[in-house]
Amino acid sequence: MSDHQNIAVLDTSLIPRLPLSSQTLFEGKARKALTFSAIAAALHRSEVAVAALFYGQAQASPADISALASLLEIPEHTLSEQLGGFPDRGRAGPMPPVEPLIYRLYEIIQNYGYAYKAVLNEKFGDGIMSAIAFSTKVEKEVDEGGNTWAVITLRGKWLPFPRF
Repeated sequence: MSDHQNIAVLDTSLIPRLPLSSQTLFEGKARKALTFSAIAAALHRSEVAVAALFYGQAQASPADISALASLLEIPEHTLSEQLGGFPDRGRAGPMPPVEPLIYRLYEIIQNYGYAYKAVLNEKFGDGIMSAIAFSTKVEKEVDEGGNTWAVITLRGKWLPFPRF
């Protein structure tokens, strides 16, 4: 059991857009009162990667399925059936997003996207940052004034555009 009080649960308005596995996994998570951080530790994956599994945005390995089944006390055959296919990424919400936190992340790209692009192109040349060869993490930082800050790190392999 987690010692953290804030447990993310499934927003039921999303259910029609999500795979069946999402509801199954979130029910197990809520029943066990586990954070994504606690589940990630058990799966030896990042908490964002685990959350992506729960939303059907990432593919679960057989080891992930086995660990989730054990940890959340869900029959392994159920999770194998529900998580055994390929993810259908990008369908979890409307565009532009309406959920305030997700909208703010979208707004960051709207406001700073071209600035990021310009700086990345200056540093790396003509190309793109991969969202496949990619990792991310979320950290909490408290400054000397006691203000809490969210720190989101995006780490993607640089893919230069080839000449042809």
